[in-house]
Amino acid sequence: MLPDLLSQIPADEQIGTVTADGAYDTHRCHTAIVNRQGTPIIPIRRNGRLWKEDCPAARARNDTLRATRYYGRAFWKRWTGYHARSRIEAKMRCLKAFGEHIMARDPDRQTAEIHIRIALMNRFNALGTAEILRVA
Repeated sequence: MLPDLLSQIPADEQIGTVTADGAYDTHRCHTAIVNRQGTPIIPIRRNGRLWKEDCPAARARNDTLRATRYYGRAFWKRWTGYHARSRIEAKMRCLKAFGEHIMARDPDRQTAEIHIRIALMNRFNALGTAEILRVA
């Protein structure tokens, strides 16, 4: 699926990084990212082994594997910014709390429905956020 998604991005548009979970730790995905001059931020599976370094994608993946083995997974996730992905997933879960499906059928109304859900989420977050004042 990932190579098909990357092919939808115009070729003249630069891709900085591609963040995905361990299910995308495959030759095909790494090759598609590196061919677009992107940097894959994909955690290596727990039982991951070094790939034969016969292509740039394998070298990039092996560098990730060596870094996670040397520094540990937690440090690698903070160092690469992978932890931001979990924040996005948490927000998507909040969005789905308003309903799993979009009720509208018309694309313009679907857009409006999503905007309303996001406005509600932002309002709930604003109400639940503490105001901190410096007292010194």
